[in-house]
Amino acid sequence: MTPQGPLLEIRDLEVSYGAVQALRGVSFTVDRGEVVTLIGANGAGKSTILKTVSGILRPAGGSVRFQGSDLVGVPPHEIVKRGLVQCPEGRGIFPNLTVEENLDLGAFVRTDRPGIAADLSHVFTLFPRLQDRRRQRAGTLSGGEQQMLAIGRALMARPRLLLLDEPSLGLAPQMVETIFETVQRINREGTTILLVEQNAHMALEVAGRAYVLETGRVSLEGSADDVRKDPRVKDAYLGEHAGG
Repeated sequence: MTPQGPLLEIRDLEVSYGAVQALRGVSFTVDRGEVVTLIGANGAGKSTILKTVSGILRPAGGSVRFQGSDLVGVPPHEIVKRGLVQCPEGRGIFPNLTVEENLDLGAFVRTDRPGIAADLSHVFTLFPRLQDRRRQRAGTLSGGEQQMLAIGRALMARPRLLLLDEPSLGLAPQMVETIFETVQRINREGTTILLVEQNAHMALEVAGRAYVLETGRVSLEGSADDVRKDPRVKDAYLGEHAGG
């Protein structure tokens, strides 16, 4: 039976790095089937949220509930087993392993060999370039191909919720388009997505809802359209003056 309520529910999250408080009472939800984006300046707390949700950081206060169960204190590999998988900022691929070996590592919590093989084929359908380079060392790929590999590896864990941290970082504009088209396709195929992205234009284009973070707090939330039209967002994140 599927639990009622949001797929992911964050309530009053407090996280500190030593004396520095990074998150101050952050609350938000992600429903099944959505793409939700977190936007904000560097240091606003976006990546800290993803690291806390995926069990890498432990909060000082508040709750993280996924499919109705509290995740605080659950080890990261157990969180992956439950279907919450992060594609990290900076990609985190293994440069000396082949493309295929990197993808196999994405399925490390699984034992269903036929399902793993089917998902590998699906990743190669999403990213044909990876199939062409399956025996190539990952460190020899272009930045865009490495980002495809990082997303593909996360998909090999068969996520119910995919956390994407800065997928467009350092990529050429054409590759950014390709990555975001694939993100939309992954969502249409049934994977819920929580997206952290510096490129607010692209983030608000693919997301249904958005939360704006400023200095560890949610300062604005709403539909992606409403957030895009907000004068403060236009001015601060979209490079448009409030009157424009």
